[in-house]
Amino acid sequence: MISVRCVASELAKVRGSCRLAAANMCKELKTKMLRLMPPSSNGPTINEEDHDRTDDSDEVLKCTVKALQDGHIVAVPTDTIYGLACLAQNSEAVRKIYAVKGRNGQKPLAICVREIQDIYKYCKVEVKKELLGDLLPGPVTLVFKRSETLNPALNPFTSLVGVRIPNHGFMRRLCQMCEEPLALTSANVSSHTSTVEVHEFQELWPHVAVVVDGGPIGDQSRLGSTVVDLSVCNKYRIIRPGCALSVTLDVLERKYGLSEDLGEE
Repeated sequence: MISVRCVASELAKVRGSCRLAAANMCKELKTKMLRLMPPSSNGPTINEEDHDRTDDSDEVLKCTVKALQDGHIVAVPTDTIYGLACLAQNSEAVRKIYAVKGRNGQKPLAICVREIQDIYKYCKVEVKKELLGDLLPGPVTLVFKRSETLNPALNPFTSLVGVRIPNHGFMRRLCQMCEEPLALTSANVSSHTSTVEVHEFQELWPHVAVVVDGGPIGDQSRLGSTVVDLSVCNKYRIIRPGCALSVTLDVLERKYGLSEDLGEE
């Protein structure tokens, strides 16, 4: 008969093997899962993950910036939906983000910057700065003619580019630390529903270096930002109604007197 001591010894070996296997799995896991608590006035704080502990929001930022600077794709929360981001000036990273989403190469990526003044570096702006201030930061993407500074491999098929300043402290600090624009698109397989929680794009996790979990996005509409073309002087054209259409139209028409571009000769 097998003694109790022998059984205990065998169980200990099995448990040790399981712990070793689990440790090896963690070492092999390339995607880092980092969780942000709801943002406060001092910026986001961190809820530690057992398998990937961090001390504070600065550590999450540093980890995400490092991944971006190494040419990787990251998944991040914004003020509208979850997004995939890479450095816009890195042509190889831009190629990767299309591959991850399975996105049509003729569909443009927007860029994300920290401050209104950054827009002037990458875009040729035809509207008053006050108009930009009335819409940004916020859930609006403004489309302008691109400047020569922007990576020519980003959307090479168009002379225009959409630019965002999300009303989201983490994203703005991320842009600040990268010191260059991020290419930004929704975190979902192309043509699938936009996502407002990280588990909704779980199939993409293995293809990104970092997933920053900011919790459920407050606006559950999944409409994404309102996209408006302001590349023609004194005109606007709505490309996507998005979640802020009425507010955007009020600013454009009532306050600044812009008229809709109907494409008339």
